[in-house]
Amino acid sequence: MKEKNKVLGLTGEITAAKYLQKQGYKILKTNYSCKCGEIDLIAMQKDVLIFVEVKNRDTLAFGLPSEAVNFPKQRKIRKTAQYFLLEQKLRDVACRFDVIEIIGDKINHIENAF
Repeated sequence: MKEKNKVLGLTGEITAAKYLQKQGYKILKTNYSCKCGEIDLIAMQKDVLIFVEVKNRDTLAFGLPSEAVNFPKQRKIRKTAQYFLLEQKLRDVACRFDVIEIIGDKINHIENAF
């Protein structure tokens, strides 16, 4: 089961990255990881840095994929994003947190999700 979820997650991240590129985003990092946590995709659109959490499901048995991005998960993503900004010495850059949920072959991009 774990292996299937890992494959599903990786497939979703690749699909989301391709989707964002088609929308004119530049993918800066995939699977950024540090001591604070992990961010699936870090992208740039014009002058906005976007931290993207990707949730991929093949069924709605456990609810919408975006519902899994609860408050504790959001807090962890924010801390990881702060670490990234410090590490890259980025200041005064506009940031946004998006969620991309994938259900089967449908993509729902939620901008400013949190």
